[in-house]
Amino acid sequence: MAFCEVSQEQTPGTDAYAGDFGFKVLTAADPAEKTKKLNAEIANGRLAMMAIIGMFFQDGLTGSAWGDWANYTASPLRAFENELGVQAPVGFWDPAGFTADGSVEDFKRRRATEIKHGRMSMLATMGYITPEITGKFPGYLSPSAGLKFADVPNGLAAISKVPAAGWGQILAYMAFCEVSQEQTPGTDAYAGDFGFKVLTAADPAEKTKKLNAEIANGRLAMMAIIGMFFQDGLTGSAWGDWANYTASPLRAFENELGVQAPVGFWDPAGFTADGSVEDFKRRRATEIKHGRISMLATMGYITPEITGKFPGYLSPSAGLKFADVPNGLAAISKVPAAGWGQILAYMAFCEVSQEQTPGTDAYAGDFGFKVLTAADPAEKTKKLNAEIANGRLAMMAIIGMFFQDGLTGSAWGDWANYTASPLRAFENELGVQAPVGFWDPAGFTADGSVEDFKRRRATEIKHGRISMLATMGYITPEITGKFPGYLSPSAGLKFADVPNGLAAISKVPAAGWGQILAYMAFCEVSQEQTPGTDAYAGDFGFKVLTAADPAEKTKKLNAEIANGRLAMMAIIGMFFQDGLTGSAWGDWANYTASPLRAFENELGVQAPVGFWDPAGFTADGSVEDFKRRRATEIKHGRISMLATMGYITPEITGKFPGYLSPSAGLKFADVPNGLAAISKVPAAGWGQILAYMAFCEVSQDQTPGTDAYAGDFGFKVLTAADLAEKTKKLNAEIANGRLAMMDGLTGSAWGDWANYTASPLR
Repeated sequence: MAFCEVSQEQTPGTDAYAGDFGFKVLTAADPAEKTKKLNAEIANGRLAMMAIIGMFFQDGLTGSAWGDWANYTASPLRAFENELGVQAPVGFWDPAGFTADGSVEDFKRRRATEIKHGRMSMLATMGYITPEITGKFPGYLSPSAGLKFADVPNGLAAISKVPAAGWGQILAYMAFCEVSQEQTPGTDAYAGDFGFKVLTAADPAEKTKKLNAEIANGRLAMMAIIGMFFQDGLTGSAWGDWANYTASPLRAFENELGVQAPVGFWDPAGFTADGSVEDFKRRRATEIKHGRISMLATMGYITPEITGKFPGYLSPSAGLKFADVPNGLAAISKVPAAGWGQILAYMAFCEVSQEQTPGTDAYAGDFGFKVLTAADPAEKTKKLNAEIANGRLAMMAIIGMFFQDGLTGSAWGDWANYTASPLRAFENELGVQAPVGFWDPAGFTADGSVEDFKRRRATEIKHGRISMLATMGYITPEITGKFPGYLSPSAGLKFADVPNGLAAISKVPAAGWGQILAYMAFCEVSQEQTPGTDAYAGDFGFKVLTAADPAEKTKKLNAEIANGRLAMMAIIGMFFQDGLTGSAWGDWANYTASPLRAFENELGVQAPVGFWDPAGFTADGSVEDFKRRRATEIKHGRISMLATMGYITPEITGKFPGYLSPSAGLKFADVPNGLAAISKVPAAGWGQILAYMAFCEVSQDQTPGTDAYAGDFGFKVLTAADLAEKTKKLNAEIANGRLAMMDGLTGSAWGDWANYTASPLR
């Protein structure tokens, strides 16, 4: 290290300054090729910094630095990964760690509960949706009570209409399900199998698929029913078009002042959810008054800073000049008693000089001061809206000013004036460099303690030095090779036998650890390091970073701190790479055995992202799983591209003339765009759709390894004699399919936002 630093001139502008010491490993006669190699070095270094952190993480999490997930058989994370409900692409997912103890008994109990809850939620979800779409049964729910099905409201409100006998039937059926069969642990009924063989098959794989589907659908339904309950409670209607919810308390005040684009009526805390006009009016009057006070207070903060203060005396009897009153919160301490009297008297005047009972103008804040008025009602509304909006802004602003006043000791103005602020205590110390300046986001120095700062600075310098040494220790053996001969002749240990990176720790002989500890002890005890000494600040007399010129010396010491900070980040990155790739440093091209590289030459791997699998679905390197997911992705992408075009085309080109179903008298023009079209598809149409789907699935052999398995059904649209052109087209299909799967929802199928007048977003 010393040789690298002192053997060549490294002042700015020299080759060595940029890291070029004449070791021409990364060079070429062609400048473009040389640039490519140097870029590759930097890119590999960045990757390595990320990689080492990942390796540390894996090492700490699994107890193994590198290897195949299949080897971690004892991990509690694997206890239930072959149970029903474990499906691609997520796999076994237990973020709360309920199964971390590996208890089979607890798992089985929770599984039985999950299945029952899922079934109940599927029934409840269908019970919400069906009456909205298909209508209700004819006739009577309870003839004796004269209660028709048509009289039962949808959603939660239906509970109020269930007759006593209906509750009896519900409870009796629940009791029947619970007590009609033995449900002790280990029985079929305990796991939710009551003998109703709807979800079964002679083929075990098909049966497993159906049971998995039940659990997945139940999970979806548990989410869906909670959403429906939420909508029901929030809007007062179980299902349907927002435009129909005219009785919803959320709509009670949407035409009041203060409701402005683009937010509209905004009440995230639900203060108006009960629809009480009296409460709304009271809060509105309070908001207007608070806003006015805040606007005055905000101007009171800003004005003296910008325009200066009044001449003369605020209180001649007290000899108090306006100039003596500090800005901001500190001004409170200078207000004379008579001043407080005037303030309170004016407040009382505003409150009692006019009738403010509900319904009066003054109740809403209109005291007859017609500053904000106009002959034009629209203009007057605009001005009153502006007052509320400005008042809201001022309420935020004044709180910010209070915060600044308390934090910096000054109400307003130039940061250069806040010389007494504890935030400025250490801004001239080493390590404060442009463009960031003094940066202490965690506020460690906010108390202004010099002693604490000096202790942390000494610690930072030492950690930085250790990290610079460790970083060089990672890099050097990879680039220059290792020393010849023996590290420990007595132990027969050669330098060449020591692996690079973290694994080297395992090869350090006992005497080596002794030398390391002895040198650490020497550094700590060889000099006095009490606060105030040079050694306390990290200066042990090794004058490498010094100069006769004080500015140059400061520059070098700043550079040491900055390089130490960089090295602390770098060494963590190297640890990450070491744990992630099994190699301490080097070219990504060498990691040929990494499962991260298993599928990087497959279709869909395109610049600039390359192979992208952030969820790690392919981390196990399973070709079978990858091919299955790829086939699914291609099919989903094709369906999505068709669906996307189905959304767009009727909006742009119009619809077909004539009839979609002559027998039903249904014209193409009668079919709405988007999801609503589903309600118009005739039964025969669904038959055609399902028949075509069945044809696609069964007309060709789709077992793994066949062309059809990968989505190639012989429709050679995306092909070419040129292999590169064919690959380009197939890549484009996957990319376009991914884009199509992302297309979304607005409240209307497609078109100009200005046309979506009925959208709840507006």
